[in-house]
Amino acid sequence: MPKDETYQNPLVERYASREMAELFSARRRIRTWRQIWLALAEAEAELGLPITRKQLAELRRTIDDIDFKAAAAHEKRLRHDVMAHLHTWGDVAPNARGILHLGATSMDVVDNADLIIMRDALGLIRDWLVAVIDHLARFARQWRDLPCLGYTHYQPAQLTTVGRRACLWAYDFVRDLEEIEYRLENLQFRGIRGATGTQASFMALFNNDSRKVDRLERLVADKLGFALCEPVTGQTYTRKIDAQIAAALANIAAGAHKFANDIRLLAGMKEIEEPFESTQVGSSAMAYKRNPMRCERITGLARYVISTCSSLYQTAAEQWLERTLDDSSNKRITIPEMFLGTDAILKITANVASGLVVYPKVIESRVMAELPFMATEDILMLATAGGGKNGTASGRRGAAGKKKAATGDRQELHEIIRQHSQAAAREVKMHGRPNDLIERLAADPAFAGLDLKSALDPKRYVGRAPEQVDRFLANVVDPILRRLGKRAKKDISLHV
Repeated sequence: MPKDETYQNPLVERYASREMAELFSARRRIRTWRQIWLALAEAEAELGLPITRKQLAELRRTIDDIDFKAAAAHEKRLRHDVMAHLHTWGDVAPNARGILHLGATSMDVVDNADLIIMRDALGLIRDWLVAVIDHLARFARQWRDLPCLGYTHYQPAQLTTVGRRACLWAYDFVRDLEEIEYRLENLQFRGIRGATGTQASFMALFNNDSRKVDRLERLVADKLGFALCEPVTGQTYTRKIDAQIAAALANIAAGAHKFANDIRLLAGMKEIEEPFESTQVGSSAMAYKRNPMRCERITGLARYVISTCSSLYQTAAEQWLERTLDDSSNKRITIPEMFLGTDAILKITANVASGLVVYPKVIESRVMAELPFMATEDILMLATAGGGKNGTASGRRGAAGKKKAATGDRQELHEIIRQHSQAAAREVKMHGRPNDLIERLAADPAFAGLDLKSALDPKRYVGRAPEQVDRFLANVVDPILRRLGKRAKKDISLHV
């Protein structure tokens, strides 16, 4: 059937990297099965089983000769995919047919292959994370000291800097990197264990010689690049491993979602935008629009990855005794798609982070619209310390119309500022006029003699933000880049 007449997975067709898509391809999966069968045969030969060099040579020569049509025909007859591919390999390596899969159960092959593929996939995710952290660090360094409005509850709060906000984004990805590295370092080989994990079949092969069975498992693990084996398994490794890996991927998705949403909010305020190409169309109807489609794509994919994670936990919970088969159909979908989705998310995130567009004048105008309110605490301290002109707050009238006198009294000065602030806020909110709080305070005798204009320097209100950027980059990010920078993905172009 033509490709355009059947469903194609958008994760592969539109979003994920070619490397990740190839990693979860049928060819990679079956070739990995064959690597395990070959490693097992080699180890059994080394330990004295009657397996010849000629048989091993035939397996090595035909390892890439995979006839998927023949395998499909075998599976239709046998209703067992592992046996189908055993027959398919035996068809092209007839001299070795009899020594394939000696002592093994399907999960000696399938489970270990899944671990190998997930190990390689985690490596790709690690490299994408390094790329994202690198791009965000460059952005943070460039804008380390540009004051901008900080928000709590999505309401203007104290100032921060554009660079420091980028450090918050980067730190989420740093924590994700730490978790992915932990999963990589602690991912163990399932082992060569047989039908229920007891290694009974291998004990029979080696005349109950436990040391040879241990040696067999160690040899196979070494050949496939694992330092350790799971200490105990049923027929399968515990599906909690899949759930833990899924949780790490979902965590990445959550952090990327937060980053993308922040950019979407900032784009709506015209402070920061994602890259927008010269011929890009923002809307089919509204030609002027610059929709944040890349960040919207990140959030959409992130929701999918986060929601899929729960399926892996349910699979772990559903396993019966030494093994049941209801995990297989689920894992075939959830594991590849969680990795493909996370890969796509990070690829798009790296693309966005590498090309963020900052509009300093818009940021400045928004800062200056709110800064008079934020400066009132400093003004209050100045007035309290200096007492204003002659240390009085004369000229203010109370409810009875009588003049009130104040000698730099904090509480009375606070009330004066509060009243002016409320009046200025009404002008802004009710009439759309500029914030005139500073002019109101300057006209009040309570603040005569104070240099109110100096109180409107935004850099006075960013605290240690620039210094914190420098320290975060030097102490957290730079060591990562020195160690892993060469692994960072370079091709961050998007398919669509």
